[in-house]
Amino acid sequence: MTIKEEANVSRLNVPLPGWTPLPQVVARRLQQMILDGELREGDQIPSQRVLSEQFNVSRASLREALLTLETLGLIKTQPGRGTFVTAGRPDSGAEIKWRYSDSFPMQDVFETRQMLEGQIAETAARNVDAATLAALRDATDEMERCWGEGDLLSNVEADLRFHRTIALACRNQMLQSLYETVQSLLTETQRQPIPRTNPTRMRASLAEHREIIAALSRADGRAARDAMERHVRNTAECAGILLPKV
Repeated sequence: MTIKEEANVSRLNVPLPGWTPLPQVVARRLQQMILDGELREGDQIPSQRVLSEQFNVSRASLREALLTLETLGLIKTQPGRGTFVTAGRPDSGAEIKWRYSDSFPMQDVFETRQMLEGQIAETAARNVDAATLAALRDATDEMERCWGEGDLLSNVEADLRFHRTIALACRNQMLQSLYETVQSLLTETQRQPIPRTNPTRMRASLAEHREIIAALSRADGRAARDAMERHVRNTAECAGILLPKV
């Protein structure tokens, strides 16, 4: 089965957003090659021309997949040399790759995320039902399981589903619209490598998710907001960004 066929089949199995975009399918295949040892730490991955022919995908889709993997810290491009496998061990002293640097500083995006998601969590606390709470618990449990298996892509997807589920539970349509408008920017802050590869931070992040769930289950909007804002601040700190309390 080709990559394109896999993308079509996956449309039947992914509830949010309903299908797996082709670049994500490519990224999954490459990550699996790393997990299986086909590509080992320090190995140079094949050129984009070779990979695009091997996977039967466009260069654009391949570049997006490679950028996702580099953001997660699984690979690293060295100008003039090529792209190499880091296997989830990014250089702690290396500059964090931020694809929207020409539009907005990462600091601004984290600040906006703290304010927006905090308000969304507080508003959603009025409407969260048992099904939503179950979905949030499932997403957090999947985050933990995938992280333990080294599946960083699925770990991120479960994290994104957690935050999106809360946004969908918010009955304020304008807040929902604002979230959807900037979701690609917010998503990129959730792909930063240190929270994904540092065991201490990942355990803390999972605990913070469960604090948010607990506050939502009590319909305690203020506590949900505080827990969400604290979660975003702690994630930002891993990226070297210090956020003031809102």
